[in-house]
Amino acid sequence: MQFIIDKLEKHQKFFDKISKNIYLMAIKDGFLAAMPIILFSSIFILLTSVPPLFGVNLPTGLNDWFNKIYNYTMGFVGFYVAGTTAKAFTGSINQRIKGSRFINGTSTMMASMCGFMLLAIGTTKSGAYIGDYFGTKGILSAFVSAFATVLIYKFCVEKDITIKMPKEVPGAISQNFRDVFPFSFSIIAMGIIDVLIRAWLHVPFSAMIATLIAPLFKGAESYFGMAIIWFLIPFFWFMGIHGPSVVKPAITAALYGNTTANLALFKNGQFPFHSLTENFGNFVGELGGTGATFVVPFIFMFLMKSKQLKAIGKASFIPVMFAVNEPLLFGAPIILNPYFFIPFVLSPVVNVVIGKLFIDLFNMRGFMYVLSWALPGPIGAFLDTNFQPISLVLMVLLLALDTLIYLPFCKAYDASLVKKEAAVDAADEADGVATAGVDAGSAEVATESNDATATATTEETETKASPEDKKLDKQVKVLVLCAGGGTSEQLANALTEGAEKYDEPIIASAGAYGSHHDILPNYDLVVLAPQVRTYYDDLKADTDRLGIQLVATKGQQYIALTRDSKKALDFVMENLNKKDDDDKDDKTDTK
Repeated sequence: MQFIIDKLEKHQKFFDKISKNIYLMAIKDGFLAAMPIILFSSIFILLTSVPPLFGVNLPTGLNDWFNKIYNYTMGFVGFYVAGTTAKAFTGSINQRIKGSRFINGTSTMMASMCGFMLLAIGTTKSGAYIGDYFGTKGILSAFVSAFATVLIYKFCVEKDITIKMPKEVPGAISQNFRDVFPFSFSIIAMGIIDVLIRAWLHVPFSAMIATLIAPLFKGAESYFGMAIIWFLIPFFWFMGIHGPSVVKPAITAALYGNTTANLALFKNGQFPFHSLTENFGNFVGELGGTGATFVVPFIFMFLMKSKQLKAIGKASFIPVMFAVNEPLLFGAPIILNPYFFIPFVLSPVVNVVIGKLFIDLFNMRGFMYVLSWALPGPIGAFLDTNFQPISLVLMVLLLALDTLIYLPFCKAYDASLVKKEAAVDAADEADGVATAGVDAGSAEVATESNDATATATTEETETKASPEDKKLDKQVKVLVLCAGGGTSEQLANALTEGAEKYDEPIIASAGAYGSHHDILPNYDLVVLAPQVRTYYDDLKADTDRLGIQLVATKGQQYIALTRDSKKALDFVMENLNKKDDDDKDDKTDTK
């Protein structure tokens, strides 16, 4: 295990470089913006799926209402992510465009969502629309539309391909005309892609991959065939493409046909031997959701040291038990995280191979019922084998093996997070030692001076340390940014408490880096939490352009600020006063 951890740590810089790729960052930030939808929708799919498992049938009207909420939130998440990914990618591209021109983020968002509709929606022979790809099944279309749209806009902006209006026309109206060409080109490009794919494969773009790989699944019930299937499902999901919707359509007939065959065999007193069934995939290959993630939240909660992973574990373990693992996939994150690629694709393969061995060698019955996919895996397996005890033995074995597979990679990722925090803390300690040395020297000089001077110095120091040193004459808005919005909330709360206590007109808010582009102009000061300090230079370009002050914090310093409202207020006041002094110096130099 330590060998794996050491190997992963050796390539940590490479992983960090990958994670900072602007395309992957846009995907991460796009999903992060959609996280409220994913978390909210998870509640309603559980409300509709779990009660029937325990014999509780909700009123039809209430159940339909729950399904409606789910369908129009999670059911459209691909559509939403097309817009949020385009908006995030636009922010990254704007930082890299030279000159004074910028891409309109609102326009790219709308164009991307329109392009998504062209790529994702299919039609039947009768002309009826098929909306199966609005949700996570349409993620591939969302990414293609988002990236292509923004790159087309970038080309038009850099080449100044636009409709130019007279100077007298208001800026907002001129901007609308400037966006006509790039918007049009983007939609036409998505339309051409749609036409080409339909002419080639006779399916919408969203179904392209599923159609191309369908021939691979002939003889799918062999060990090799099942291993390939449950390798590809998490593989596509890891890349941001909804794996089940890509792979399972090609084997749907077999999944349900074998289930019916197993039940018929069992009723006739014969052994139900088929392993390639729908619920075998749900409860064995996708134990806890795609990637066999049932054990991961518990690993995070009980075996990791990182506060981030512990928090994700606590927030996701209940949904994951019922196979709703999106909060984990995008919260950790696991999707597009190099540390988790191997366990994410390996665990399902191991699970289905061992599960098939139990059927072939140990007389465990093949699954013979079509039960809700939301059943916890161990319960589902026990019910689907008609209460066969050996199925519980299989579940215990799989959970143990999945833990062993995931653990070294979780530890390596955890170590990378803890290592970053430790490095920041060490830097803070060094700063503290240097500060202590300066203070000691100052104290020695003060002792040698006369008592009056020493007293005056002390009073002056105490006055500067007080948040009442310089009252603010106008409201100041402070934005604290961290990776996911949790850590930043702690400092924002401490600052709010300090502002109320000392009657300062400061409003503090918390946010996640990547989701800040729209709200950034509303603030006067931005504070970066330690885990996003590496983005200081990227953000500085935006804050300088908007006339916003930016300050980064260090680990131990940040912790101290979150625990002491007075220190938090002092920190902000000090930086605000420093900015005022700098502004005065600039004005003096100008004169």
